[in-house]
Amino acid sequence: MIFSCLVYPVFQVYICTRLRHKKGALSFWTVEVTLIMAVAQNPMTGQMSGTVANFVTSTRAKQNLVRSKAFKPRNAKSELQQKHRGGFKLIVDEDQSWGGVMELGFPEVPEGQSPYNVFMSVNLPNAIDNSGAEPVIDYTKLSVSDGSLPALVVPEASIVAGGISISYKTSLLIPKVNETDEVVAIAKTTAGEVLIETKVRGAEAVGTIVIPYPGINVSDVKCCYLYVRSKDGSKASKSVYVALIS
Repeated sequence: MIFSCLVYPVFQVYICTRLRHKKGALSFWTVEVTLIMAVAQNPMTGQMSGTVANFVTSTRAKQNLVRSKAFKPRNAKSELQQKHRGGFKLIVDEDQSWGGVMELGFPEVPEGQSPYNVFMSVNLPNAIDNSGAEPVIDYTKLSVSDGSLPALVVPEASIVAGGISISYKTSLLIPKVNETDEVVAIAKTTAGEVLIETKVRGAEAVGTIVIPYPGINVSDVKCCYLYVRSKDGSKASKSVYVALIS
């Protein structure tokens, strides 16, 4: 797409380039606007050549050409750029480390997108901690699900003989909440094991779900989350980070 503007005696030509980027299943567009040249046709200027400020002049086919260059071009290897790229890779690797389980947590995706797209868009701006020398994931802010259902409230979670025990309020008086909803408990160990357990929400005021793993310790758990899905799997809630006690 090309457009131009005339400021006598210079005719400026711009090019707008629409670029499509792909990273795995993630697809997005950007637009670059570039000033190509300015052709001076005033005979009083004569032939032009050389550089003035951010303008580079030359002559071609008896016409004076003027093009601009950036005053302060961006450094693609700046600390900020490197942290951004590092954070992006962390979230991509995090999605892959769950082995496809994230498909369950993001059923309400916009048309043309995938659960992966939503996982990336939710976590890139929120789950990266850039306070140190290198970016790291803040697992307390990572979302493994998102949607329109109300989030669960977790009064207590602990390690028991049989594994990881998590209590949750059923909150049946809240609109959109149904006792047939499916509660999903998901955890990842420091060894990279992915643990998942599901249970019907139930009609009691407080429910309990246990992720089976006899002999597990708090130090073995890298992160743990709880969320809920509708019975038909078409809706989900935002996940809640579960802090464990021994």
